[in-house]
Amino acid sequence: MKKLKIDDIKSIIKPRLTDTHKGDFGHAILISGSKGMMGACVLSAKSILRSGVGLLTVYIPKTAELIMQTSVPEAMVLIDSSDNCISECPDLDKYSVVGVGPGIGTSSETKKAISDLIKQVKVPTVFDADALNIISENKKLLNDIPKESILTPHVKEFERIVGKFENINERTVLQVNLSKEYNINVLVKGHKTCMTNSNGDIFVNTTGNPGMATGGSGDVLTGIITGLIARGLKPFDAMIAGAYLHGLSGDLAKKALGEDSMTAQDLIDNLGQSFLEVL
Repeated sequence: MKKLKIDDIKSIIKPRLTDTHKGDFGHAILISGSKGMMGACVLSAKSILRSGVGLLTVYIPKTAELIMQTSVPEAMVLIDSSDNCISECPDLDKYSVVGVGPGIGTSSETKKAISDLIKQVKVPTVFDADALNIISENKKLLNDIPKESILTPHVKEFERIVGKFENINERTVLQVNLSKEYNINVLVKGHKTCMTNSNGDIFVNTTGNPGMATGGSGDVLTGIITGLIARGLKPFDAMIAGAYLHGLSGDLAKKALGEDSMTAQDLIDNLGQSFLEVL
């Protein structure tokens, strides 16, 4: 088990070359949102952009178009045929990474769309929130998840996938087994966020604080990791660097605001400073 330190992240996040253009930093697609849950999509999208992606497309329900175009003008928008939920899987061929789950809900249409996505997608994918809950209801989908993809459950979501455990040691064993069996990366969110890869390596994050226990914090993490993969980082490197930067943003926000008044937006607002500290 390795505890992450800033030097580990400095070896992963490299400064941009002077002659680069947006095409050098990938094109991510975020499949996110449903009626009443568009905030999750907005937070994830902003986090992808703050993590240095070249281009971002967001796939959303029809009624959410105005929300996205005004809240995140830097993102391109694709519209699902459904008014209120994700009901179809878009064409994924031109994207370098897929992020899916924040705010999507678990309607029958969305369950089918996520099942179709898992069977079609060929690039590393970051699964979060209700995408994980949909997988937990049909665990055969784990067999079709692209290798080296990332699952980012909180403890309850993780339990729904692997079953009950009594303590953190049992949980870690189950996490390692899940990563090795399906050749995926798994990040279990919480105090001392734990991350595993398909080799069974275990990394524990050392940044972050209790002020980050607030709605939307996980959506921000999903966005950071998705953006880093789009830039060209290997998925496992993106996962551990994303967790570290996410927690560091929380620590910077704590200095300014204290733990009680932090929101997920504060994490996004401090992400640029987190990158500066690492670089």
